[in-house]
Amino acid sequence: MSDGIKKSRPRGRGGWIFLAAVLVLYGLLALWRPEQAGQAAVTAMRMLLKLLPVLALVFGLLLLSHWWLDENRIRRHFGHEAGRRGWLMAVVAGMLSMGPIYPWLALVADWRERGMSPALAAVFLYSRGIKLALLPLLVHYFGLAFALILSVYMLLLALLIGWAMQLLLGDGAADS
Repeated sequence: MSDGIKKSRPRGRGGWIFLAAVLVLYGLLALWRPEQAGQAAVTAMRMLLKLLPVLALVFGLLLLSHWWLDENRIRRHFGHEAGRRGWLMAVVAGMLSMGPIYPWLALVADWRERGMSPALAAVFLYSRGIKLALLPLLVHYFGLAFALILSVYMLLLALLIGWAMQLLLGDGAADS
């Protein structure tokens, strides 16, 4: 990547095959039961309209990520050479991340392609389970001891899963 050109791995045709299979099934349903096919089409359109704001958010976050986080910055802070600071940053970033998981999955996949280690990606995603904004509510309903024990276990499991990813995939996993 020294020449500045991003080398992406070739994508398969699985998505297009799946889309074609769904369209064929809808077509067969329309021939067999036109009323159900119409209802399914209306439901699909409603779902698409609900997802459009989320998709816009995903594309916006990806655009901001490409502007602000270049490959060197991602490798330095979230790559294999990030060390303990990278693990801490992945935990804190995961706990601070808000909203639905959809945009975060797309962002982390993009960061992985640009140098984020699989271990830190796993730590980030699993640390999302600890919701700092909801901790007062958790304490209110379940008590301080429960909230602390649950949060510590979730944190330890996030780190354990990241460590397992590092162990299973090794140091050369950034290019996989």
